[in-house]
Amino acid sequence: MKLLNIIIFMSIAMMSIGQESEKQAKKKVETVVMLTSAECGSCKERIEGKLNYVSGIRFAELDVPTQKLTVKYKTSTISKAEIKKIVSDLGYEIDGLKADSAAYEALPMCCKVGGMEGH
Repeated sequence: MKLLNIIIFMSIAMMSIGQESEKQAKKKVETVVMLTSAECGSCKERIEGKLNYVSGIRFAELDVPTQKLTVKYKTSTISKAEIKKIVSDLGYEIDGLKADSAAYEALPMCCKVGGMEGH
């Protein structure tokens, strides 16, 4: 009887550990750095303003001089591909994904590729 109790206890403990590991895997937060076509402070405001209010994104920051976008996000809620699509839909190229052409055309001149040259 004592051995049976030990076996039952061990089984419950192992199931509990497995469930915790599964929960942690679902809550995984990943950080990615992607290259964009962003040119200026307006681009920064537009991209960060959109991404920082998307469910699953914990943090988004654009470094304008390097055009690098750093995003910290929950992999169970949103994917890197979805993040790239959001940025593309704003009118910017990102990590090889072309900008939505209509959104790009609607951007101010300073936000278009080469728009800040000479400023």
